[in-house]
Amino acid sequence: MSGYEVEHNIPSSTPKPEQPPRRPDLSTFFSTLELVDTSGERTPQFNAHALPTPENVAAAYRLLANAFEMMRGGGGEHQDSSNDLLSTLVQSLMQSADDPPDKVQGVPDSFLDQLERVPKAALREKDSCPICGNPFLDDKYPLVVELPCHKDHRFDLECIRPWLKLNPTCPLDRKVLLKKKESPPPQAPDEDEGEYDDMYA
Repeated sequence: MSGYEVEHNIPSSTPKPEQPPRRPDLSTFFSTLELVDTSGERTPQFNAHALPTPENVAAAYRLLANAFEMMRGGGGEHQDSSNDLLSTLVQSLMQSADDPPDKVQGVPDSFLDQLERVPKAALREKDSCPICGNPFLDDKYPLVVELPCHKDHRFDLECIRPWLKLNPTCPLDRKVLLKKKESPPPQAPDEDEGEYDDMYA
């Protein structure tokens, strides 16, 4: 389109089809997430031991469900696998919104930072994100992560991050990705060792 056409609002002779944005804006979701994040990595604004309100927790789940619904195409009759997965994720998120947990069980940012990044050279033309359905190589600089549950469970970080902030499970096989550390069982004191004397130490 020439400068003249732009200045005078004249449509171009070769109109380009408008494509919907690849991913919806999640800024409202992440703002709400800050209110309910219980991963321990944020600085509490008020009482460190206060639990988030159920309304805010439900809102976070609903906001992400709405974003995934937009990615699905608003309920269109598409029959590809990413749409099936999105339908399942939307249903799961809406169930959690209807009966919100006391606190969000998602993964901390440190877990997301440690996810294995998949180099561009390792991606094939047909590889696509299971959530948004877009081929990874459509991005000039793809940021693809591999989940620890399976080497083929690869996602765009922008798609998987909001899900993992609310749910510590892989969207594909629902395996829990973040194992809770168990405290070691108490051990009986060795008879060979004498009693510990803190005065001597």
